[in-house]
Amino acid sequence: MDEIRVNSWNEANDCLYADSWQEPLGRFRSNFVFRGMSKADSDLRTSLMSLQGSYERVERPLLRTFRRYARRDAVPGDSVWNWLAVAQHHGLPTRLLDWTFSPYVALHFATHNLRCYGDDGVIWIIDYVRSTTRLPDTLRRILKEEDAFVFTAEMLSRSAGTLEAFDRLAEQPFVAFFEPPALDDRIINQHALFSLISSPTTRLDDWLGAHAGLAWRVIIPAGLKWEIRDKLDQANITERVLFPGLDGLSSWLKRYYSPIRPRPEEE
Repeated sequence: MDEIRVNSWNEANDCLYADSWQEPLGRFRSNFVFRGMSKADSDLRTSLMSLQGSYERVERPLLRTFRRYARRDAVPGDSVWNWLAVAQHHGLPTRLLDWTFSPYVALHFATHNLRCYGDDGVIWIIDYVRSTTRLPDTLRRILKEEDAFVFTAEMLSRSAGTLEAFDRLAEQPFVAFFEPPALDDRIINQHALFSLISSPTTRLDDWLGAHAGLAWRVIIPAGLKWEIRDKLDQANITERVLFPGLDGLSSWLKRYYSPIRPRPEEE
């Protein structure tokens, strides 16, 4: 998988907004989604995989029990896709991964953890428009009918009412992107969406490695994190905005007023 290492704020901007010009529209409209991570050696394993053991066997009981004990008004509608989005949103281990349409939100997640300032960060980038060519025919038809490239929960329900039915849509694993319902300001402000793979045991980075040209990585050097972080704060891309409420406010203030750690070249 291709990697690009940037060396300045301007290079990062140019790289993250590259190829966003759409000639037919005469507008800058990116076909990419982004995921920022504090460490460049981080892979794309899901929170479900992080349970280890026979994690795929507990996926169904996890979600079933979550649905049983959650308040019935916790989701807008009773589809499994809305329940899955809500579960992911509140920290239940799932096969979903969080992504964003915003490169600056991704940069935030690559630079927000001060304990990782000695490590390079990474932005994963996927061409979600091209990824639709790898979908089974049933899902591609739904996208074509809706003139869309990303699913809603309602669109997914038209093809599969359960995870098991979704997994059976094709013999080989595939990846779909879907936007969760606007559960709260956090999802809205993060311009968030999820990746959904049709196999709980297939890692997304492994799948991308087998499908050339769909993804690449932008490496954020440890020594550049300070500049990016300060400029993101000035642009109001902070925990206070991305996690509205007192918890987000406290996280932002704790980070913002923490003593500056030595830069890597000063250690």
